[in-house]
Amino acid sequence: MFSLENVLYFQAGLGFIANMFLLVFYIFIILGHRPKLIDLISCQLTFVHILMILTGGNVMLADIFESLNVENDIKCKATLYTNRVMRGLSISITCLLSVIQAVTISPSTSMLAKFKHKLRKHMVNASFFYIWSFNFSLSSILIFYTGGFTNVSETKQMKITKSCSILPMNYIIRGMVVTVTTVRDVFLVGVMLITSAYMVIILFRHQRQCKHLHSINNLRTSPEKRATQTILLLVVFFVVLYWVDFILSSTSVTLWMYDPVILTVQKFLMNAYPIITPLLQISSDKRVINVMKTLQSKCH
Repeated sequence: MFSLENVLYFQAGLGFIANMFLLVFYIFIILGHRPKLIDLISCQLTFVHILMILTGGNVMLADIFESLNVENDIKCKATLYTNRVMRGLSISITCLLSVIQAVTISPSTSMLAKFKHKLRKHMVNASFFYIWSFNFSLSSILIFYTGGFTNVSETKQMKITKSCSILPMNYIIRGMVVTVTTVRDVFLVGVMLITSAYMVIILFRHQRQCKHLHSINNLRTSPEKRATQTILLLVVFFVVLYWVDFILSSTSVTLWMYDPVILTVQKFLMNAYPIITPLLQISSDKRVINVMKTLQSKCH
């Protein structure tokens, strides 16, 4: 178990460093240059993933709260609520990223082309507002049903970490929360799969046209193609990891208990996507690679 905890700490540390590096990069891009729409969305996603890692299973914040002598009940409410909100934002912003990229690369003859000029001005700002508001509101019920873990046999609390648990919920309230969360997730994953399929079709057609024109090299170096491929990979990773986690969570909620093994696997899955995302973005964005090369040359 000790070695397994070390793996989780290493995983969280790697994800935190990668996301912090990417966040600083995006902040410099946004402040110093005219940022792309994808940069603004990716910057938010990176920030969300940093908070997800910090609050995932109290991996890092536990020590901070302990040093500040924060009451265990407040610690549990703050970390679990923040983590649930960030998980909701992660799926929502990933979905938005997929939709925006699908609209961006859509040909001028498609129905989506008319939305291109509206993206930055109206759609994205409104989307951000509704996404953040909805997820903060949806997870707010956890504040009332989360507390410090005491004695499961007496209070029938569902232990989710060593020191935190979810208090008994009315069947109607629990059913409403699970239903709304499931509908949200199924809808967003569905949208991601549809937009991903659409982007694959566009890339396939583009590649076929370029082969016909004997200019396949231009396609290989296209920034739009690289960005689209990265987003497609993110969507695939997210959907696979999310549904594995969803099945484990559903099992735990149905049985109203958390097995330690399931909890450990969930922590690993929870940190997997926030780690994969920055590494994919860093490796596929030439601007990041150029910045790293410049810093390396200056050091030498």
